[in-house]
Amino acid sequence: MPVSLNTVFAVPLHCNGCVDDVTSALNKVDGIDKIQCDLAKQLVSVEGSAPPSSIVKAIQGTGRDAIVRGSGEPNSSAVCILETHEPAHNATAVRGLARLVKASSNSTLFDLTLSGMRPRTTYFASIRNSGDISRGPLSTGGLYKSIGSVTVDEQGSGQAFIVKEDMPIWEVIGRSMVVGLDKDCKKLFLEDVVGVIARSAGVWENEKTVCSCSGKTIWEERKDALSKGMA
Repeated sequence: MPVSLNTVFAVPLHCNGCVDDVTSALNKVDGIDKIQCDLAKQLVSVEGSAPPSSIVKAIQGTGRDAIVRGSGEPNSSAVCILETHEPAHNATAVRGLARLVKASSNSTLFDLTLSGMRPRTTYFASIRNSGDISRGPLSTGGLYKSIGSVTVDEQGSGQAFIVKEDMPIWEVIGRSMVVGLDKDCKKLFLEDVVGVIARSAGVWENEKTVCSCSGKTIWEERKDALSKGMA
């Protein structure tokens, strides 16, 4: 049975027409049960089993951007930016993003998106024992737990939405995630992409519009993220 979660997105909503456009687009996405738009705060709340990455894609299809502001209950979400440690052949070393959300007391949802990978290739995601990425995937230690696979298309992009049992969020924060070529997730290659899993905000835990560190708005930060390859 699909697991339902609540995710909040920041979306530039300027009028009721914007709300209607976004709502209409989301109603076409499988797995969405409830949509709430807050025009004043420019926030969209979505409940259902649809992965956040699919919701972002649907909103972007209306010509607007969307930023995940929180998912799941407090202290139940994490995120991992996946990068290559090989010399980058394009403008960025970032090749993917994994969002992790608590599905139950002992299971986790993995919403994994990749880009800039080897075309028409199946990759295998895993959690490693160590959070040391000083030498990329080669310093992450042994296999903690495997997650699943994602196959990328001819453009090198792919997406997977996986429910993994016996893997609560608190057990994996601080460890590293590797998305690599070995089906058994035992051999590591420099070509594999890697990142450290960090805690992220739950629903309604993050309503900031300006970063206190950089002074940039969330949309300026979003442009910086896109320039680095983070969708």
